[in-house]
Amino acid sequence: MEYRIEHDSMGDMRVPADRYWGAQTERSRGNFPIGVGLETMPGEIIRAFGILKKAAALANRELVPNRMTQEKLDAIAKACDEVTAGELAGHFPLVVWQTGSGTQSNMNANEVIANRGNEIAGAKLLHPNDDVNMSQSSNDTFPTAMHIAAVLGIEQNLLPALDSLIAAFRKLAEEHEGIVKCGRTHLQDATPIRFSQEISGWSESLATDAEMIRAALPMLRRLALGGTAVGTGLNAPAGFDSLVAAKITEITGSEFVTAPNKFHALSSKDEIAFAHGALKALAADLMKIANDVRWLASGPRNGLAEITIPANEPGSSIMPGKVNPTQCEAVTMVAVQVIGNDTAIGMAASQGNFELNVFMPVIAYNFLQSVRLLAEAMASFETRCVSGIRADEAKMHDNLTRSLMLVTALNPYIGYERAAETAKKAYRENISLKEACVALGFLTPERFDEVFHPEKMC
Repeated sequence: MEYRIEHDSMGDMRVPADRYWGAQTERSRGNFPIGVGLETMPGEIIRAFGILKKAAALANRELVPNRMTQEKLDAIAKACDEVTAGELAGHFPLVVWQTGSGTQSNMNANEVIANRGNEIAGAKLLHPNDDVNMSQSSNDTFPTAMHIAAVLGIEQNLLPALDSLIAAFRKLAEEHEGIVKCGRTHLQDATPIRFSQEISGWSESLATDAEMIRAALPMLRRLALGGTAVGTGLNAPAGFDSLVAAKITEITGSEFVTAPNKFHALSSKDEIAFAHGALKALAADLMKIANDVRWLASGPRNGLAEITIPANEPGSSIMPGKVNPTQCEAVTMVAVQVIGNDTAIGMAASQGNFELNVFMPVIAYNFLQSVRLLAEAMASFETRCVSGIRADEAKMHDNLTRSLMLVTALNPYIGYERAAETAKKAYRENISLKEACVALGFLTPERFDEVFHPEKMC
């Protein structure tokens, strides 16, 4: 491998000649051999750095044109566009497990943009600190990148997948309108319910989750950029914070604003912890729904077997013909991961001292993993499971008519205690509710038929 010499404030470093990063990135590569190749900084954060570095250069051009010349701006902007497009992904090797402020990843972005910008300009025009990092600090750029990546990930990936899954369940409910089945509580038989009502509970849970996630977005739109090192805005020109937020809005097409209090923006991660709480709520509901689906599909002969789901692949290496609810299992594993991520994010948000939270890379890693996994799991679940769910009406009717909890319909006519006695006799003697009620002398056969209508109980 060929190398070139790069210089930083600590001296010279050998850097691979075919990479755009510089000395500080190379130092970090050597100092943090933790999770190499597996847990590198998320691509969403790298793309967010491309956005914010371009926005900062645009703002600096307006506010300090003597320092940010048009020539420098052009070179930075073109390099940033390549970063945002993912064209320079191979030049961002650093792992999550680095400094808690994300300083090395900020410098990785500065160095790559500077070196690529110099290549574009055909001259040694840009310095990573003085030009690409102008009016910024790692302490305000990394939380800004986190918020940009979080908002865009939620808006562009998570919410579309969630809205589509909600629509799929609503369509499923319409297709199964009118089918009455046994309801269940505590895993025991309960009073009747329409299958469409059961499905509506699923879709409304997801719709509520979408509402909570959307409610978290306004707080994530507040950016720390302009706070620089400790929140005072040192070395940033007046008006930089508001202008750079406006530039980020223009670039992304999504609204961002400057955080009203930069001391809070640098030291607290409450907005992202709150937003992830909504993601955890979604994960919890997906866990419940996926479990309901696989319970209802259990069998095919010795389970509930009230619905069928698509058979996507063989389910066993030893049992021929076995098919498992694999999409449900994938969803539940994702839910477990997201719930675990929420614990990590909550702990990380509680840490850091004084003017800076120093757990930001792990917060970003876990948050963006949750967004990505949830979006992909929901899309797969919809396509490969939900869209193919079908009710077995005969099985539902059979289970319904055998349910002892239908006796609840008799409460207004014979009272709770007599109804309970009827159910116990029917269960004990393995006879119908009608047979038990008549045998006990509570109702005549004709009167029982007159008042007993399970289909009207839902």
